[in-house]
Amino acid sequence: MSLDHIFRNARIAGNEGHLVDIGIRAGRFAAIGVGLEADAPSEDLGGRLVVPGFVETHIHLDKSCLLGRCVCEKGTLEEAIGAVAAAKKAFTVEDVYARGKRTLEKAILQGTQRMRTHVEVDPRIGLTSIHALKQLKKDYAWAIDLKLCVFPQEGLLDDPGCEDVMVAALEAGADVVGGAPYMDKDSHGQIAHVFALAQRFGVDIDFHLDFGLDPSHLDLLEVCRLAEETGWSGRVAIGHVTKLSAVPHDRLVELAKRLAGAGVAVTALPATDLFLIGREYDHNVPRGVALAHVLMAHGVTCSLSTNNVLNPFTPFGDCSLVRISNLYANVAQVGTPAGMATCLDMVTSSSARLLNLADYGIREGVPADMVVLDCTTRAEAVSELAPPLFGLKAGRRTFTRPAAHLHVPALESVA
Repeated sequence: MSLDHIFRNARIAGNEGHLVDIGIRAGRFAAIGVGLEADAPSEDLGGRLVVPGFVETHIHLDKSCLLGRCVCEKGTLEEAIGAVAAAKKAFTVEDVYARGKRTLEKAILQGTQRMRTHVEVDPRIGLTSIHALKQLKKDYAWAIDLKLCVFPQEGLLDDPGCEDVMVAALEAGADVVGGAPYMDKDSHGQIAHVFALAQRFGVDIDFHLDFGLDPSHLDLLEVCRLAEETGWSGRVAIGHVTKLSAVPHDRLVELAKRLAGAGVAVTALPATDLFLIGREYDHNVPRGVALAHVLMAHGVTCSLSTNNVLNPFTPFGDCSLVRISNLYANVAQVGTPAGMATCLDMVTSSSARLLNLADYGIREGVPADMVVLDCTTRAEAVSELAPPLFGLKAGRRTFTRPAAHLHVPALESVA
């Protein structure tokens, strides 16, 4: 057997009970099995867990790293939107590129290899951020697949000229179209316009949706209706959906079945939603995080994601999806090994399904994209915040983070 490299004694996520060897040839997985025989350099992974790269389904590269430019005291969604809208006036292609690069490199070093970033466009910012992130996408294609989702953060129908800019962005090569229906007085009107744009350009849809704690009005029902009516089932995702945290369990199950039937996926964003939701409470503050693992149990494709990094929406973030899955597990009180494994799935395999990635996974014939974690199971990765040690993209090593070494005095003196 002709191979370029072999990684021995690996535990592949989802089948971590078995040790296998992973053989790579010409940038693809060429052989997976026990005791591969080939005249090729090899590396012993010592039973560590291998995942096919982390998948970030919902992040905002264009407005990351804005701390210091925005003054926020209330910590509300409205304040964050206003602060970023003001800061956005000074955005340039160079500025967006530099901040996006800083965040993207953090994500790569944390093992993220696929990413969908939301990009704000409107009559004031125009295509500035699109131009910057298209260049970033090209420059970092060696390490990460980046997809751009354009959306109107400050409203679509109530912001004259915004739809023209959205069209221009899609014509310029944006990959996905999004929306924030709660920013328009006619939320259903915005949803309909976004679906029309998706059909016109043949792209997937990703909404910011149902943000808040009052579940008496749920735009997700209209999204489900249109997904079925337009034939876009399986091509629509909704993010945040914090209102789902405020419904009784029976109602949540009912809504989960509706979402699953309509082929509408859900992304929970625990870091941002914990920071923004429930500011009006001074005790018994609600968590405001959609229970994605419950939705998943009823057939909904779900992901966990970062959303914002170092800005008024979320003044934290190291771009670690392992940390996001651990945060979610804590908030959602998921403590069983199977439950924690599901949390890791929501930043890997389930996230890949949300993005409709056909070439994702560790199997023969697909690109050799993989990340090695310093643990042996998915549950350990989540419970112990296992660090990524190194990653490969199409068979080429993209980052290395050496495992920590304890310098024991007696041992060091002997050495």
